[in-house]
Amino acid sequence: MLIVGLTGGIACGKSTVAGMFESLGARVLDADQVARDIVRPGLPAHEEIKTTFGPGVIAPDGAIDRTALGKIIFADPAARARLNAITHPRIAQESARKLNELRESGTQVALYEAALLVETGSYRLYGGLIVVTARPEIQVERLMKRDGITREAALEKITSQMPMEKKTAVADWIIDNSGTPNATRPQVEKVWLELKKRAEKN
Repeated sequence: MLIVGLTGGIACGKSTVAGMFESLGARVLDADQVARDIVRPGLPAHEEIKTTFGPGVIAPDGAIDRTALGKIIFADPAARARLNAITHPRIAQESARKLNELRESGTQVALYEAALLVETGSYRLYGGLIVVTARPEIQVERLMKRDGITREAALEKITSQMPMEKKTAVADWIIDNSGTPNATRPQVEKVWLELKKRAEKN
């Protein structure tokens, strides 16, 4: 099975592009969803997060309050490192298990959608990398609308991330999602054809 990483900059529309690939027949494993699954109440990661960060990061329904936890780790690199130590090994283990299930079901092409593939270097584990981009002004507009924040706050979020040039420098395919879905879809279709050809050669 060919496994290809799918990543992109903040507010570039990585999930939108993932949905387009799914509609063409790709199987997509979303690392964000895996991250949510492994911290469900009753699981070891949930207990560890509660013990490490206190009851303030637990929502009334017992789930992890991602907003409260996000505020802590955004402001404190040491806290972020502690959270990563709790979650990353479990995310890797669960992702490997799910990818193996796809392989055993006869899937030819799987996309692993994750935000930090380039930052962690884990993109090298896969048979290629797709990077979704958007022009900076589009990122700012989408972030302001999505998160209900000011232009300054949006720019701060963007500049706190790895520059897009570093991501595109290691990409096998780049999809520009600055425009409408109608402008993006033909790019996705072209990459999908190439992925299927590459999978057949494997």
